[in-house]
Amino acid sequence: MHKLLLHPAYFGPVSQYAAMIKAEKVVFENEDNYQKQTYRNRMYIYGANGKLSLNVPIRHTGNKSNHQKYRDVRIENDFPWQKQHWRSLETVYRTSPFFEFYEDDFKPLYDENFEFLIDFNYKCFELAQESLQVEINFEKTTEYFLNPEGMVNGRSLINAKNSKPVIIEPYTQVFQEKFGFLNDLSIVDLLFNEGPNAINYLKNQKVLLPDP
Repeated sequence: MHKLLLHPAYFGPVSQYAAMIKAEKVVFENEDNYQKQTYRNRMYIYGANGKLSLNVPIRHTGNKSNHQKYRDVRIENDFPWQKQHWRSLETVYRTSPFFEFYEDDFKPLYDENFEFLIDFNYKCFELAQESLQVEINFEKTTEYFLNPEGMVNGRSLINAKNSKPVIIEPYTQVFQEKFGFLNDLSIVDLLFNEGPNAINYLKNQKVLLPDP
């Protein structure tokens, strides 16, 4: 058993949750700089035309460097992104075996206002835990470590564009007869398709962390 260092994500990919399930404790990185092209503000689901990205809009800082701490990143709420995301989830997963099973738990998340991205992502993590019926032991960092010691560094799992993606075992997906199995989508894809069996699926995955 080990400690695993990860970033909180917007309903992170299946590989992230498989890695968390196997860890003794998850340590969430709270002190790093925000980066684009990551699961911090996007998740991938299985749309009618293939892989579909849902992005949480971010408010720009206005400074030239554009650097800011992840925990300071604010969501741009000037247009109804939550309504759009929920409509997409409904449209895509309405015919999946377990969407209705979880619908009443997920809908309030998209009605609640969030100012900070990290707060929204922690709420997503709480909801995923409840849906999986598992309690993941976790803590949050209070400073940034370039080379963390005493834990497995899984921070690379936040990158949405990993050159060496984690390969997971296939499970039944909506629209797979059109495009085949799509690897390592958001945890919501697994939940809506596998339901209560999702936790057993995660425990059976052999997750090798990609190179940092």
